[in-house]
Amino acid sequence: MTSATRRPVAIVPAAGVGARLRPHTHTVPKALVNVAGKPILAHILDGLVQQGIERVVLVIGYMGDAIRAYTDKRYAGMIEYVEQPERMGLGHAVHLTRAAVSEGPVVIILGDTILHADVGAFLQGENPVLGVKEVEDPRRFGIAQVEKGWVKALIEKPEHPAGNLALVGIYYLPEVAQLHRQLDHMIANQLTTKGEYQLTDALALMIADGVQMKTETVEGWFDCGKPETLLSTNAYLLELAPRAPEIPGVTILHPVAIDPTARVTRSIIGPNVSIAGGAVVHNAIVHDTIINENAEVRDIVLEGSLVGENAVVKGGFHRLNVGDSSEIDFSGRSEG
Repeated sequence: MTSATRRPVAIVPAAGVGARLRPHTHTVPKALVNVAGKPILAHILDGLVQQGIERVVLVIGYMGDAIRAYTDKRYAGMIEYVEQPERMGLGHAVHLTRAAVSEGPVVIILGDTILHADVGAFLQGENPVLGVKEVEDPRRFGIAQVEKGWVKALIEKPEHPAGNLALVGIYYLPEVAQLHRQLDHMIANQLTTKGEYQLTDALALMIADGVQMKTETVEGWFDCGKPETLLSTNAYLLELAPRAPEIPGVTILHPVAIDPTARVTRSIIGPNVSIAGGAVVHNAIVHDTIINENAEVRDIVLEGSLVGENAVVKGGFHRLNVGDSSEIDFSGRSEG
């Protein structure tokens, strides 16, 4: 059976710690942080399901048991797990999937970035395809240099970039054996960039070895790595989501996403608000905010805020980035 007739397999690395989203990621992995009504990872996996992907190899590490519990319940039968106990880079994460994924076609999608793109446009053809988008600061990303439609060079986080076409975290490979050979070579010779084994470097070695690669522009690329970008991603995706049902006694200013198990009473919600399962919101005005699972928000005006799992926030007016299991009481105080 050729790669053209085999069904694509997805590799989703989701072992990262998510340091820039602390305190939220002290008690929940970054992939399970809520945005636009569901965890980041659910956006990725739902997109793969819609494209007919039936097998996903999920690379887990930090708080991997929590990810297993979530995906086993909602995506039973399609997920296989590979452990990455020590985070040594994206290339290392993909290298660990060798036993599980020995042949193509393969699509690799990072487990901490949401893409609003036609994944089906990647899953075809005889050449590897890299998702790209122009960025303002290319020093933060892997960069592709393209000539006449073909990738001529790939550079990971260049100090002096020769272009601004960033790799956005989706890669299609009709065959995966060549990638595994380059990753084997890198790890055997300890070839790292900034202390990690980079997938970009392995792809660059493939190009140097004569493999021709194309690019596909991805306009809908959303960074969920920082609180401010998480909130902007939340706002964008809510515009695309189904309209939330009305709740008696609650004023809803769409777009919002409210989990059916959340309890919202005597409040004004929206626009751009996500309230996760088990959360309680009472007597509050909330907009441009994400409230995670089982959090409690009472007697308060919140804007531009992240409220972590099990956090309790009461009283006053504030912009917050409240971690999981915190309790903050602003009763008797007010601002603005």
